[in-house]
Amino acid sequence: MPRVLEDFKETRVAARRLPDWIRRDLSTGQEASRTDALLKEFGLHTICESGRCPNRNECYSQKTVTFMIMGDLCTRSCAFCSVSTGRPEALDTDEPRRVAEAVRTLGLKHVVITSVNRDDLPDEGAGHFVEVIRELKKKSSGLIVEILTPDFRRTQRQAVALIVKEGPDIFNHNTETVPRLYKRVRPQGDYDRSLQIFKEIRKHSGSLLIKSGLMLGLGETKKEVLEVLKDLRSVDCQMLTLGQYLKSSALGLPVEAYIHPDQFLYYKNEAKAMGFTWVESAPFVRSSFHAKESFAGLNILLKTNGSNTVGMRSLVDPGESPQDKFPPKGAADSPHKEPLDRFADALWRTR
Repeated sequence: MPRVLEDFKETRVAARRLPDWIRRDLSTGQEASRTDALLKEFGLHTICESGRCPNRNECYSQKTVTFMIMGDLCTRSCAFCSVSTGRPEALDTDEPRRVAEAVRTLGLKHVVITSVNRDDLPDEGAGHFVEVIRELKKKSSGLIVEILTPDFRRTQRQAVALIVKEGPDIFNHNTETVPRLYKRVRPQGDYDRSLQIFKEIRKHSGSLLIKSGLMLGLGETKKEVLEVLKDLRSVDCQMLTLGQYLKSSALGLPVEAYIHPDQFLYYKNEAKAMGFTWVESAPFVRSSFHAKESFAGLNILLKTNGSNTVGMRSLVDPGESPQDKFPPKGAADSPHKEPLDRFADALWRTR
């Protein structure tokens, strides 16, 4: 049985130095260098580079990238993020074409598109997401398009409707951390607003896959993490990523705890019991890390359950909504109070 850490006292001491499970080879191979050169040739940004992701070299060597559109300057200043904050330039109207050309040149079958926050724009960048999705689908037949968006704090309802209409395959928005830590970790964000984006998605599509992710090691408790997972299930989030927060710049938040791999496995099993369709939970997991493999595994799961429809909510009984099994936060106690043992086992994988 994996060791379950009831709190984070055991790992706080380890935060003073890197434990063995956090160490990895960061050397750059030839294939990674070629991918980097191609991105520079097309004049494109990636969150892999701007966010100083520890998986960058591994992903680049496999010709896997997460494109970051709308520039490399963000209008917000999240304490965990190393993307620069500033006044962004006007949108590059040729960027959608170049992204699509780069995807075709790399031969990608699954692409992840994210962006900086663009609070300065009237539509907060939703229209640019639409243009990128259109170009991708036009130039690469059969491409799986995953988007990782901001929360669109002023225009969320309209922005989500616009993007969903364009037909991405996976809609990802990261919750990032537990509500108690938002003021310190994500001061310009709002936990309830992040949950609302998933409700807006479901208003326009019953089948689009919904995904979210959290960073661990910022001072959250086990109870708080499990509450967030329940909240995510209540809004029909189906795919989940949990990874270790790592300080990526001198000004970044300090790591409060290095979470043991057994603790990640514990959270994965709990998420599985709650009905998440796919879970990636390990120290180096990031929202788009192994995205293609996750999606391929998910398709196997859906077909095993008798569906060829991407995004089918196969773990919800016919005629029963996810909200029936996981009432929204604050709902009165009911027979739903202990629903975790009601879900079927499925296909799960531990990295």
